[in-house]
Amino acid sequence: MITSGIQYKMRQRLIRRFEKVGAISKKTAVSFIDAELDLQEQYWLPYFGGSFIASIKQPTDDQLYYIKNYTAGTT
Repeated sequence: MITSGIQYKMRQRLIRRFEKVGAISKKTAVSFIDAELDLQEQYWLPYFGGSFIASIKQPTDDQLYYIKNYTAGTT
């Protein structure tokens, strides 16, 4: 996926937020409220969570998210 500067920055911010709360698998998925996303991050979440190659996944219908293929320290 080719991204612009703002896309890259927002993706990294979102990944860091989910890392911080431990949302690194389907089992530990959290809502955007639990991840304490600000309004701007909430607007970007569907963009990064909706793609089949996304690193942020939404595994269920109850709006829980986690980081796909998480490896500590590589984000």
